Amino acid sequence: MRRQKSGRKADELLFCIIIPPVLKFMEWTVTAKKKVQKQVEKLPPNVKKLLARLLAEIRSYGPVRGNWHHYSSLGNSRHHCHLKKGHPVYVAVWEVIDKEIRLIEVSYVGTHEKAPY
Repeated sequence: MRRQKSGRKADELLFCIIIPPVLKFMEWTVTAKKKVQKQVEKLPPNVKKLLARLLAEIRSYGPVRGNWHHYSSLGNSRHHCHLKKGHPVYVAVWEVIDKEIRLIEVSYVGTHEKAPY
């Protein structure tokens, strides 16, 4: 009977190829306008969780979040994405205030109809 080799090293190698290690750089600082804090209070719980995940990604990886639904750059260092599909659609809008010190400010969180594009 032929002895099978452990596939552990091969699995580890495959994992490293598929998911390369992320180099950790200085994180971004994410702030919010006062009106955003009030807007967040009105959001449904599931949208609040999605917003928290989005802000964590922005803090770690920067303002360009192409992996989020309907992400787009709005020009002048402004960005937006949809937090929740369906009706109503919830969106977040943020702006890069200073690239050198890595400062981002969230300017709007709420329904698509009222979004300040």
